[in-house]
This record gives sequence, C-alpha cells and structure tokens, in this order.
Amino acid sequence: MENKISKKVSTPLPLREGQGKSLVSVGILGAAGYTGGELIRLLLNHPEAKIVFANSESNAGNPVADVHEGLIGDTDLKFTSEMPFNDVDVVFFCFGHGKSEQFLKEHDVPANVKIIDLAQDFRIKGEHDYVYGLPEIHKEQVANAMHVANPGCFATCIQLGLLPAAKMGLINDDVAVNGITGSTGAGQKPGATTHFSWRNNNMSTYKLFTHQHLHEICQSLNEVSPVESPVIGSPIDDGGKVSIDFIPYRGDFARGIFVTNVIKTDVEGEDIIKFYKEFYKDAAFTHYVDKAIDLKQVVNTNKCLVHCDKFGNKLVVTSAIDNLLKGAVGQAVQNMNIMFGLPEDCGLRLKASAF
Repeated sequence: MENKISKKVSTPLPLREGQGKSLVSVGILGAAGYTGGELIRLLLNHPEAKIVFANSESNAGNPVADVHEGLIGDTDLKFTSEMPFNDVDVVFFCFGHGKSEQFLKEHDVPANVKIIDLAQDFRIKGEHDYVYGLPEIHKEQVANAMHVANPGCFATCIQLGLLPAAKMGLINDDVAVNGITGSTGAGQKPGATTHFSWRNNNMSTYKLFTHQHLHEICQSLNEVSPVESPVIGSPIDDGGKVSIDFIPYRGDFARGIFVTNVIKTDVEGEDIIKFYKEFYKDAAFTHYVDKAIDLKQVVNTNKCLVHCDKFGNKLVVTSAIDNLLKGAVGQAVQNMNIMFGLPEDCGLRLKASAF
C-alpha cells in the first residue's frame, strides 16, 4: 500500500517502506453522529490529512455543516451514501457498538486500506488482527497495524489511571472506581436520560458493576501486571478474584469524564508517584500532575491528566479526559498519526476550554 504523507511538515519525517509524500486520504463511516462530527472537525484542521468522503445513508447529499452546525463556514463537504474505499488510505468506523463486525461481513474493504474502529467490536483479543489502540502501552503495535480497535471512553480514562499501579503489582485487592461522564457519551440520538430537562441539575448511576468497558480495562491491566491474570471485571461472578468495582454516573454536563480509583496498598506514596511519572514520561498526551486536577483542564483536548493521593493504606488515583477526544476521535487521530509515521500530536494541539 502506498501510504501518503504531506510535504507540509517543516522537518522531514522518516518514512516507512512504501510511503509516499502526499496527504493521508481519509474516509469516514457513520459521519453524522457526535464522533463523526468531532472527527471531521479535527481532520479539517489536520495539516497532513484530507477527507475524501463522509458517509451517512440518512443524510446523503446534505451539507455536513447542516448537521454539524459548529462547522458552518469551515467546509463545503457533503455527506454521501457512497464508499469509495479505493480512493482512501484509511477509513474510520464511527458506528454504534456491534455494527462494525456486521458491516465487514456485508462489505469488502480493500486489504491495503487501514481501518480504525471506534466501536467495541474488536477491542477484546480473539480471532481477528485488530490491535488495541491505547498508545501509552501499544504504540509500537499500532505503528505496524493495518487494523486498530480504538479504546472506549471510560476504559481509556480508567486504564490510564490504573495502568502504572497494575505495572507495580499494586492491584491485589478489589479496586473501587467511580466515574462520571457527560451526556455526549450517550450518542446523538435522544433518549430518556439524555434530554436537557432530565439531565440538567441531575445525577444518576447506570450499569453498576456491569459496564461493557470492564472487559477491555481488565485485559490491559492483566497485560502489564507482573501477576498472572490478577483482575476480573465484576464482583458479581469474581470467584474470589480481585475485581474492578466500577460505578458509572451520568453527569449534567456535555463532555468530559472524571474518575477516581481507590487501591489498597502499603507502598509509600512517594514511590508510587515516582513510578507514575516515569511510566508516562514519554506519553504524548497523558501527564502526571502534582496537584489535584479539574475536568475543565482536559475538555476540548486529547489530554489525560492523572494525579495520586495517599491516605494511610489507600491510594486514590484521579484521572480525567474529554470523552469525545481522548476517549474517542482524538485518540483515533492519534492512532492514525502513529500508523502513518506522523508526529503523534499532529492536528491535535488543542487548547482546553478552561473558562
């Protein structure tokens, strides 16, 4: 495959074998939803990428800016029902969960076209070649992958809070996890729990101990842990094993995820903090912060901020991301950059909406 990279980069980038020197051509499936709109916004401002098609069956022929009104004045792009895969280097799947696998059974994507899937269909290891696209631990695998399964939003935030602790072997007792997410995490289609009149000035729990992201979280924690298979997803059927006791909350804000993780350990806090800083020292977007973090520090960015506090034998790890960016399309573009040999932060130098 002739993957393409732009001449616009001021410092020449090392090219992998077979790469050329023009823009990365991109196709988007499921382009009318929240993730599709955010992806289009990022790629319109990406110096090394061009959007060839934005597919939406229900909006075919309509201007993209008629649906994603934040893009008014930014693009004349129209949605299309066509899928010209031979004209692109990479295609993003912005489908709902379960639809990617079905789509691939019904359509042929050329073998030389890379796929970045934002659904959960291929996140768990199995009889497929999808690499789990968490760059903080899988950057090398992503760089050599044809197919990447982009992590879930809660999964990203929770993992980035817990991975260094798992690497240290600290997860040897049940971990209490509480996380709150914005309404955009539920998708663009209105539902009983997403209407403004219900969501505003309100909070509620959902999917207690059974959230679908627990499987991929445990998969990664087990991968880095020095203890073989130390954790399982839910205490409901733990069989005596360590569990991630996750309680998700719906927040009365549009975007962002804020998570606290409580781990029991007698290891000194200073040693833990030192390890966390070392673990993320080369990460492009995940940063350890010495003081307590706020959600607004990450909203509208591809960052994850992580902070630790120690109280007796309790370690409290706080992490925060933007669910649509680092939790979805921002990380997907980050993976695209890695797959095509571009700087990891290309097109993702975004300012937080801190005020």
